[in-house]
Amino acid sequence: MKILKSIFFPVLLLIMTTTYAQKPTEVPKPSEKPIDLTNPADVIIYIILPLCAVLLFFIWRGKQKKRKK
Repeated sequence: MKILKSIFFPVLLLIMTTTYAQKPTEVPKPSEKPIDLTNPADVIIYIILPLCAVLLFFIWRGKQKKRKK
């Protein structure tokens, strides 16, 4: 049992220090504010671009189905 404790605590300490070392410091943190829909950039990024991506996916998928027939 003493051997297990003497191995467990250094391993635990090593794991804790490596996970703390992995924490990025220069990366911006997510904002606590909701999306401002009066800002045109937010509307384009969060609404229009995802809708365009979904629309283009369905157009591409329809063309793929037509080619197989």
